[in-house]
Amino acid sequence: MRWKKLGKIFNPLENGPAHNPVGFAQSPQTLVFSEFIRIYYSTRKLDEKNGKYFSRISFIDIKKDLKAIINVSKNEIISLGELGSFDEHGIFPINIVQDKERIWAYTCGWSRRNSVSVETSTGLAISLDGGITFKKYGNGPILTASLNEPFLVGDSFVRIFNGTYHMWYIFGIKWINTQAEDAERVYKIGHAVSENGIDWKKEEGKQIISDNLNSDECQALPTVLFYNNAYHMFFCYREATDFRKNKNRGYRLGYAYSTDLVTWVRKDEEAGISLSKDGWDSEMMCYPHLFACDDKIYLLYNGNEFGKYGFGIAELEK
Repeated sequence: MRWKKLGKIFNPLENGPAHNPVGFAQSPQTLVFSEFIRIYYSTRKLDEKNGKYFSRISFIDIKKDLKAIINVSKNEIISLGELGSFDEHGIFPINIVQDKERIWAYTCGWSRRNSVSVETSTGLAISLDGGITFKKYGNGPILTASLNEPFLVGDSFVRIFNGTYHMWYIFGIKWINTQAEDAERVYKIGHAVSENGIDWKKEEGKQIISDNLNSDECQALPTVLFYNNAYHMFFCYREATDFRKNKNRGYRLGYAYSTDLVTWVRKDEEAGISLSKDGWDSEMMCYPHLFACDDKIYLLYNGNEFGKYGFGIAELEK
């Protein structure tokens, strides 16, 4: 693959909504309309009680030339959960699936813990107004921890292939105690299938993408597209510790392909995209999203500091 970087297209510190004053526009995900592209993303808001963040969903509407932003969401897209809910403290990321007249959102709900920083599960919400707002399907998750995946289920990406719903998601395999204040998590990419998009069958504890760095490599946010008779997956990966400020241990983009949706061959060297020499994506690339629009293939992604300064886009060169 060869990608042409088109640059950063949205900076929340410059033209984001008023309720997002600290920046961050993480995990951009698209819904393509006839005249424009809606890009959903996760914001951050500081909780003054404990100095930690809440994460909520916003969106921008951008012309298909990817230059003119025509709308920025002003109201709440999906409400956070009630006290004790799996998504009480945040939703990040969100994945949009349009199935005929239905617009579904698969959410990653966050709730804080005491011994570790967070627990996650996947929820479902449905839009009846064209993707402006979403109402939760229920107060609980549709995919969550289980016997062989005991924590950190989330980052779900869903697509429909040959009439079957396929979900790629992450699941935690352990927490690592460090000298830092919080323990660090290790997670891998798994796969589930469904006939209706609601009831899912997981391949319990099966890691489908091989490790590149080491056994503690963290793999996150898979995104899959069918193109040229193969399924292509981008994801991001990093070291388990010392990754926040050490650019040599931070997120990079990984790549794998499959011809049957079962066996995946990892080929990071064939991804065709890497860090820039300088600028907003010179230290980190993370949270990728593949999508097609008007016979073109695009890759959205975040850059330095986990998307604090927004997201950019690249176009696949045919």
